[in-house]
Amino acid sequence: MAEPWLRGTLTEFDSVRRQVLHGLELAVEDANRWCAGLTDLQIHVMPGGCSSVTFHLRHASASLDRLLTYAEGRQLSAVQLEELAEEKEPLGGVRDVLDDFRSGLLEAAERICFFQPQSYEEQRFVGRERIPSTVGALLIHCAEHTQRHIGQAITTARIVSARANPCVEFNGARARWIRE
Repeated sequence: MAEPWLRGTLTEFDSVRRQVLHGLELAVEDANRWCAGLTDLQIHVMPGGCSSVTFHLRHASASLDRLLTYAEGRQLSAVQLEELAEEKEPLGGVRDVLDDFRSGLLEAAERICFFQPQSYEEQRFVGRERIPSTVGALLIHCAEHTQRHIGQAITTARIVSARANPCVEFNGARARWIRE
């Protein structure tokens, strides 16, 4: 199946919002494809000290909330700051983590629909340091940041699921994964 941006959908939106929405749609499809088959333990594994699949999915979803808050011209709430501190916690099973991820991306998509092209150049401020940005830059970063973390989640998912079978056949010889 073609990626969302090649399906001819969401034509009622301008190209910026359409591509951001397609990026989020692809993220959900990729998470479903590569992460749904993990076990409740595998989703929290940190191979080689790298971040877990859980972290990447939670961070992608929560970052969208934060980025869109800035794009809407607001600063983060105390609740959003608390959630930021909890993103690395190994909480929930695969179903819970994926449901929360999908829910967060759906909420983000709904918020993205309300932006208008004439607002893209409006100045916005990010973080406590109030780093200047624009509505358009924040929207585009929503897509690129989400895709970056989904790519990392996929790679981590492939590593931890490959390790579910500790022995592999290689040129007729048995090889073992090095356990951490």
